[in-house]
Amino acid sequence: VQLQAFGGGVEQARGSLRLSCVVSGSIASINFMGWYRQAPGKQRELVASIAKGDRTNYADSVKGRFTISRDNAKNTVYLQMSSLKPEDTAVYYCNVKGITASSMWSDYWGRGTVVTVSS
Repeated sequence: VQLQAFGGGVEQARGSLRLSCVVSGSIASINFMGWYRQAPGKQRELVASIAKGDRTNYADSVKGRFTISRDNAKNTVYLQMSSLKPEDTAVYYCNVKGITASSMWSDYWGRGTVVTVSS
């Protein structure tokens, strides 16, 4: 299973970016798809997640500005980021948790995409 993230870049404050993460390979059941980020000198934190039944969860710092969604047919999870702030600058990682065909719980990470927000 591989996760490939797209959409990072440099954006001005108050601008928007959309991140995409394509999941390839075989997972029998995806239970959780999420975006994490890690800023320089800080710990990785959960930004947003979407679970089965499309239950979403957001960090307080991004509520009302970021939206997570998924396209099951394309095995893709998106993160629409609006009203960007310089403090959103970080490496963003996508994460998928689910059950493999051999009934094992698995946790997969993408390589990360850099988002830089200038003031």
